[in-house]
Amino acid sequence: MSTTESRIAVVIEDDADIRQLLATVLEQAGFETILTGNGIDGVNAVREHNPVITTLDVSMPGIDGFETAKRIRAFSSTYLIMLTARAEEIDTLQGLEAGADDYVTKPFRPRELRARIEAMLRRPRAGGAAAPVNEGTARAEAATEPVGATALDANAVPVHEETGVGGDWHEHRGLRLNSAERRVRLNGDDLELTRTEFNLLEVLLLSGRRVRSKTELAELLRDEDAAFYVSDADKRAIEVHLANLRRKLGDHPTSPRWIETVRGVGYRLTANDTH
Repeated sequence: MSTTESRIAVVIEDDADIRQLLATVLEQAGFETILTGNGIDGVNAVREHNPVITTLDVSMPGIDGFETAKRIRAFSSTYLIMLTARAEEIDTLQGLEAGADDYVTKPFRPRELRARIEAMLRRPRAGGAAAPVNEGTARAEAATEPVGATALDANAVPVHEETGVGGDWHEHRGLRLNSAERRVRLNGDDLELTRTEFNLLEVLLLSGRRVRSKTELAELLRDEDAAFYVSDADKRAIEVHLANLRRKLGDHPTSPRWIETVRGVGYRLTANDTH
């Protein structure tokens, strides 16, 4: 099995006890782990081993987790989970803006961390393919997953007139998204989106004018059923990802072209031009 096909995880954590706990959780999920104790070594390990997933501590000697995340994001599409003992909202925002896919505060529950990891693995990586899934884990999850629970639930609109869907491309007011190729184009140019930003845009395009709440978006992005607890931090994370997506699109919340906020409810596509 090649490096790109195997389940390799890099752990970047300066606390030896937590580092070993993370290794145990990841190895139980079927990963081969590469353990590092600082940001520089972690960046080098990601570059060398091309991991499917990387866990990253925020407070480390040398370069901190935010800077480490930015350096990793410059060359890697690894799933990136940041862990920290600091639960302030500003830290969450910084982590997500640095390129993290998820943000977990310490102390964390190993089962929850593993659930978050396995949920992310069911979403495609950049390049179109989902990450390899451990067969034993997949069978166990399949036995407990509700029938019909998918990243876009039964109420999602698979083909919606407002989006102008045709073939593999989904289009709304000149913004085009290709699910199979994981590409987004605007005015003829490809946009560089993070995995989470792409997934959010895909959900909203497929939902058309249906409003999606922050709780619902968090659940859909995790590919989890509604019983999975969505915290206030998860909802704030959705706000940050949406703000980053809008910034890259050049969309303005007060006069949006593509994504509008329904105050007190959630988000949806804007209406098509009628003229």
